[in-house]
Amino acid sequence: MTNPLAAAVAEQLPSATDEEAAAIAAAIGAHLRDRERAAAAAAAAGAGDQRPDWRGREWTFAGRVERTEHRSVRVRSGAPDDSWSAAGRIDRM
Repeated sequence: MTNPLAAAVAEQLPSATDEEAAAIAAAIGAHLRDRERAAAAAAAAGAGDQRPDWRGREWTFAGRVERTEHRSVRVRSGAPDDSWSAAGRIDRM
C-alpha cells in the first residue's frame, strides 16, 4: 500500500482488507478536499465583501447631516459605513 492515508486506515482497522482501507482513505481524502475548497470559496467571497470604513468619509457624512438636518452629529466608529444604513440611523447619531 503506497497511500499513507490508506496505510493509516489499515493500521487503525486491522480487519479491513486493502481495498476497504483504500476506499475509506479515498472517502476521507474527498471529504478533506471538499472542506478545503469550501474554505477557499468562503475566504474568496469574504475578501470581496470587505467595504471601506468611515476613515476619511465620516466628515463628509457629518457635513451632509448638518446641511440637511440643521444639526451637527458625531459619526461613531462603530456606525454602519454603508451610506443607506447610516442614513436610516441618522436620528440616533
